[in-house]
Amino acid sequence: MEMLKVELNGTEKEYPYGTSLLEIAGEHQDKYENDILLALLNNRLVELNKPLRESGTLTFLTGEDEAGMNTYRRSAELLMIKAMYDITDKDTVDRLVVHFSLSKGLYCTIRGRKGVDEQFLNRMKGRMEELREQAVPIEKRSVHTREAVERFRKHGMEDKVRLLRYRRVSRLNVYNMDNLEDYFYGYMLPDASYIKYYDLFPYDEGFVLQLPSKRNPKQVPPFEPQNKLFQVMKESCEWGERQDLSTVGALNDRIAQGRISELILVQEALQEKKIAEIAQTVSSRPDVKLVMIAGPSSSGKTTFSHRLSVQLMAHGMRPHPIAVDNYFVDREDTPLDEFGQRDYECLGAIDVEGFNRDMNRLLAGETVEIPEFNFKKGKREYKGNYITLGKEDILVIEGIHCLNDALSYSLPKEKKFKIYISALTQLNIDEHNRIPTTDGRLIRRMVRDARTRGTSAKNTIAMWPSVRRGEERNIFPYQETADVMFNSALIYELAVLKQYAEPVLFGIGPQEPEYQEAKRLLKFLDYFIGIPSEEVPKNSLLREFLGGGCFKI
Repeated sequence: MEMLKVELNGTEKEYPYGTSLLEIAGEHQDKYENDILLALLNNRLVELNKPLRESGTLTFLTGEDEAGMNTYRRSAELLMIKAMYDITDKDTVDRLVVHFSLSKGLYCTIRGRKGVDEQFLNRMKGRMEELREQAVPIEKRSVHTREAVERFRKHGMEDKVRLLRYRRVSRLNVYNMDNLEDYFYGYMLPDASYIKYYDLFPYDEGFVLQLPSKRNPKQVPPFEPQNKLFQVMKESCEWGERQDLSTVGALNDRIAQGRISELILVQEALQEKKIAEIAQTVSSRPDVKLVMIAGPSSSGKTTFSHRLSVQLMAHGMRPHPIAVDNYFVDREDTPLDEFGQRDYECLGAIDVEGFNRDMNRLLAGETVEIPEFNFKKGKREYKGNYITLGKEDILVIEGIHCLNDALSYSLPKEKKFKIYISALTQLNIDEHNRIPTTDGRLIRRMVRDARTRGTSAKNTIAMWPSVRRGEERNIFPYQETADVMFNSALIYELAVLKQYAEPVLFGIGPQEPEYQEAKRLLKFLDYFIGIPSEEVPKNSLLREFLGGGCFKI
């Protein structure tokens, strides 16, 4: 019998060829605080029900790891879909649509059903628990794409049929749970018994599948409605449905039909309309002197502030842009994070007192010289940027802490108008596979950093978890305090970004720690038909990442 050598947790062991990774995981589970969900063998992600067929380094992943938690979430979705399949008409499983992330969970609706009551959710949850207790297997098999299309059409999953029309590969993996077959973008758990932590909450016209987070994989957080964010996402989704543009397959249809120019114009016009409405609201409130703009990384805050300024000028106002980053403390005074690294995203990295002093002086009618932070030297400099506020003047302030009143603690609330901006991707891969908004922002940042900063995709991916932690602490807790929210995502943008992102992602080698994330993103981008960037307008928010825009940023 052939024996394979495996290095696991610093110890080398031998296992017979073909030993199940599930069996090996069982031997080592007591060394992990959380359930083992996935394996990394020689820097490749492998599902636990796979056999061991090569020697090398083996690492087990839990819910504390991004890939492990994503596997858990996908499997929970399949369990939910299977439960609905069992308690309703089995030919209408396509009616359950997973829309977007909300309150640490996923907002779902059932087509044809206006509202979901507790009784229905209790039936669904009861069936999910039965399947979990029975440890119903989640089986994967490779099928010909043509066969998959026929099966999905039988189940009424037309979104998947539409998507697979543009797949170049001849085969794909289909997951089966007790005779329900579905396609998922990513890895799955061995069986339903692993899905222990979840809850269902009715909300608006649908419900939320609430799931744990990496921070605490064994605890389902309480459901906290995010009403403002939800309304923005719902509006975007409804617009997409009216235009028959809810999924990647639908977008690809539009591109293949030669109608992408029209779509770009319509999407850009829609964003301009929203920005004009915000400017109208601001101009109708004469007390407002401070427009405070915040949002997570790669939301397009800078271009948005310029476009809003143009609209404010169209309303007879004189906007003055101010970046809070110019109030950074000197680099050597920047606080350190829990890892001993300088934390440029915490509020302590900003000279809050200096910012408040200057803003109050401006509100009092004084002339103030606004600093400019020299990122090369790590110090503030003064280069003659003097501002005096007149009757028609208004400050357009942009920074990650702008929604946090601790930044502008001394400034009158009636003088402030808060805007939250984020790229809230409204496009789904299909009815059961959503596109995380963080993926869209990561791809935006990757393209911009490679173009403007010479930063490799590898480095952008490596720093992304730190960026996300900063957003969780400094931005997301305050988003519902905004006076208005703006969705900067463009429904066509990933088809454009694909051309720029793929080359830099292919530059990440299999031996690199970031390889798995690069591979995942490449597979994701492969769903899209690429389109050229020439028709993207020069004032588009997308130009902040592609380059070639009309604003000096």
